[in-house]
Amino acid sequence: MTVRFLVEAEVELDDAIVYYEAQLAGLGVEFAAEIRAGLARIEEFPDAWQLLGRRVRRYRVNRFPYGIVYTIHGDDIFVVAVMHLHRKPDYWQTRATEPE
Repeated sequence: MTVRFLVEAEVELDDAIVYYEAQLAGLGVEFAAEIRAGLARIEEFPDAWQLLGRRVRRYRVNRFPYGIVYTIHGDDIFVVAVMHLHRKPDYWQTRATEPE
């Protein structure tokens, strides 16, 4: 399976990394590592995580209050959002579920 990000999800990921790095040197790197580990788990077990809708799932990131919202189309995993779990939980629903 191939993981692909919507542009908005990439921006969210980059913003979160920058935020955590500003809080404590190295914390942004640790956040990025947890995201990579989560993506590896999603690739290995794409259907294992919580359904948020008919085709959309969420993986909860370890150590950080974030989730990876994704959908599966064929052999591709599309990351729709890298969302903070304590803010506007449904904001991503207006996004397309795969890159254009």
